[in-house]
Formats: sequence, structure tokens, C-alpha cells
Amino acid sequence: MFATLVRLLGDFDKAEDALQDAFRVAVEQWPNSGIPANPTAWLISAGRFKAIDSLRRTRNESALDYSHDSIPSKEDSAHWGEHDAIEDERLRLIFTCCHPAISPDAQVALTLREVCELTTEEIAHAFLIPAPTLAQRIVRAKGKIRDAKIPFTIPEETDLPSRLNSVLRVIYLIFNEGYFAASGETALRRDLVAEGIRLGSIVVELMPEPEAMGLLALMLLHESRRVARVSDTGDLIPLDEQDRSLWDQTLIKQGAELTEQALRSRRFGGYALQAAISAVHAQAPAYIETDWEQIVGLYDVMLQLDPSPVVELNRAVAISMSEGPALGLEIVESLFATGQLNDYHLAHGAKADMNRRLGRFEQARASYLTAIKLAQQEPEKRFLRRKLDEISQ
Repeated sequence: MFATLVRLLGDFDKAEDALQDAFRVAVEQWPNSGIPANPTAWLISAGRFKAIDSLRRTRNESALDYSHDSIPSKEDSAHWGEHDAIEDERLRLIFTCCHPAISPDAQVALTLREVCELTTEEIAHAFLIPAPTLAQRIVRAKGKIRDAKIPFTIPEETDLPSRLNSVLRVIYLIFNEGYFAASGETALRRDLVAEGIRLGSIVVELMPEPEAMGLLALMLLHESRRVARVSDTGDLIPLDEQDRSLWDQTLIKQGAELTEQALRSRRFGGYALQAAISAVHAQAPAYIETDWEQIVGLYDVMLQLDPSPVVELNRAVAISMSEGPALGLEIVESLFATGQLNDYHLAHGAKADMNRRLGRFEQARASYLTAIKLAQQEPEKRFLRRKLDEISQ
């Protein structure tokens, strides 16, 4: 409903106010008149007319575009709330938030805020920037859409490829925030996990490009391990301790097939490579049988395509498993020397684990304490404290 009102009114803030007004009117009227046959269509219409009335009262009627295309017909209204129409509206909103006139970071921030309703603080943590900076970024992005009259539409087929990368990045962060929640009491936010997979499936259906298939494969492969990843008490279970009989083999098969399709295209990118790494983990009969050398090779390719400190860290962890913790630790230390990972709790956790495996318990203890201090998710903090307690006994 919000996505539809954004398209009809051309403004995020007006759409939010209109939707709130519509719900208020529904609370007042429905107990007496009954629930309409199509509640969604009723609420959208009520919100739109409330917005028009408000603009007329403030003598700002010109702020709305009353062209023929912006005023829905009865036929249009009849379909509001149907499944296909809802999918279209959400895709329109995502592609609008990811318009190339908006900076890439603002595209992601705006979509996470407006499409998925993540808080400013959650998004800021994902970006590793202060919340006020992120809030200003979102405000500027909204203003850009309004002032530049950016259309609320799905791009034409010829324009889709250039717009796809930003959309996939948004979907990935949506899923990531659900599967690896940035902060809070729980390790999982299943609503966001489901939303990421749903949106990824829609994009693959709309545009079956290799990277879209790679991202959907990656999400499915991660989701296949969800049940085994968290205990009944909400504690994280690391990969080497998970009960693999709980893994969803149907999702693993679907993810592996999508990964193979993406890789065969020879036009794959980072998402397909991450999916390939996840598939190696998912298809290993036991943790001890994981093909770490293949994983290192995949990270090598990923570094060539899109180098980053986090990819280098993940590669170092894989090397520590294939060639020993000493070599992995050497690479991690060199990454810390650049200063880019000093505030990244997973880097300190990896350093702690490698020192632990080398028997350097004092160094491991110091890194665990730093990781605990930096982590914002309670299950992660408990996991790190458990590892710390193991070397302190």
C-alpha cells in the first residue's frame, strides 16, 4: 500500500502521512460499516483522497501531478491489493530508490528504510557510519527523487542491466540483515530473510541474469542451514558444530543448480562466486571433508573481480583451514596493519581463533575481548564469551 501511494503521490513523506490517515479513517468507520471487500484498495483510495484534501487545504494543489496517468481508473483500483499488482508496486519502489541519479550508498539506505522498514540505526551499522550521517543521506535521496521528478516505474528492458547491480545490492543487504542481524537479542530476523528471497525470486523471474541467479542461489544456500545455525536457546552454532541432517536438501539442490547456471554463463560476478563457496560448504558430507582449497581458489577469483578487505579476511580464514593457522594469521595481521578492519568484530574473532589454534592463548584472549566489545548482536557476544571461557579455564 505504501509503495502504491508513493507512486500515486510522488512523495515519500506524503505517502507515509496518507497511509496513516487511511488507517485512522478505517479504525473510525469499519466498526460501523464493516470491512470492505478489498481492504487494501479501500485504504489506498482513502489515503490518496486524504492527501489531495490536505494539499487543497494548504493551497498546494499543484504539488500533485494530476495528469491522466497519475489518476487511477476504476479498473486500476479494482486490482489494488491483488498479488501481481503488489509485486509490481514493490518492484517499482525498489527501482525508484535505486535510480542512477541517486548515489549508490543512498540507494541502498533509502530502499532498506522505505521498502523494508529497517531503522536508521540498523542501516547505519550495516554501513559502519554514524546514524545522523545515514539519516541525512536518506533525506537527501528523498529530496532528489521529489525535485528531479524521478518516475516511479520499472525500467524498460533495455535499461534494466544498468540498474540491476544496485537492486541486487539492496536485496543482499536486506537478506544479510535478516540472516546476520546487525544488532539485537536474536541472530535471525526471519521476516527479512523471507523478504530478501522473495524479492530475489521476483528479480530472477523478471530478469534471469547470472548475478541475479547467483544472489538468489546464495540466499537459498544460506537459508538451507538456518534451522541448524541457532540453538533452541537462541545461541549461535558454528558451522563445524551444526547437525547437517537438519540442513534443507531441497534448498541446497535449488541453490546449487542456480549457481551452476550462473557460472556456466561466464558472465558471473561476486554473488555467484559467494554462492559457489556456500555450495562447497553445503555439499560437504562433514565439516572435516570441506574442500578448503577450492574455497581459497574461489576467493582468489573474487579478489580479482572485486577486491575488498572483507574478502581478503575470508580468504585468510580459508587459508588457515587449508594450510594452517600460522599462514592465515600472517595475512590477517597484514590486513590489520592497513587499519581498515580495526572496528570489524569478525576480523578480531578470526584473529582470536587462529591464535587459539596456535596455542597463543594470551593473544587470543585479547582479540576475543575486543571482538566482544565491538559485536552488537547478543548471540554473537555469547558465542565469543563461550570461546573466551574455553581458553581461560
